[in-house]
Amino acid sequence: MKAVIQRVRKASVETDGRIIGQIERGLLVLLGVAQGDDETDVAFFVEKLPTLRIFSDEIGKMNKSLEDIGGAALIISQFTLLADTDRGRRPSFEQAAPPEQANTLYHQLMDRLRGRGLHIKSGIFGASMVVSLENEGPVTLVLDSRSGKQVKRK
Repeated sequence: MKAVIQRVRKASVETDGRIIGQIERGLLVLLGVAQGDDETDVAFFVEKLPTLRIFSDEIGKMNKSLEDIGGAALIISQFTLLADTDRGRRPSFEQAAPPEQANTLYHQLMDRLRGRGLHIKSGIFGASMVVSLENEGPVTLVLDSRSGKQVKRK
């Protein structure tokens, strides 16, 4: 799994002209599920997302997590994060998981984060959506569960 994570003042997602998910202060997570991803990848994000210390404390240092501030997360499925642009001009999406598998893992991630007591909103898997945000900082990070696995194996 690969994700682009943005610290936001607020974010929303709409489809067919209506807002289907919105949050105030928290994280906007654009999530791509790759071929071969499984429960281990979900577990990586369930541990990492709530505890990343990317929110400012009283003296302006990034010292607080989503859990610490009681923030929310808006999680949007985005298979285009798995694009291979090495050859030619048209991206290849062969590294993206098949839709059924991706949808299952996407929902498992959200369910497990809710199980930790987090306020989670989402888009609609596979839909064409418009995402709006106010990036705070700006703070934008890229997380890849596979690089996390490699670190843990050493």
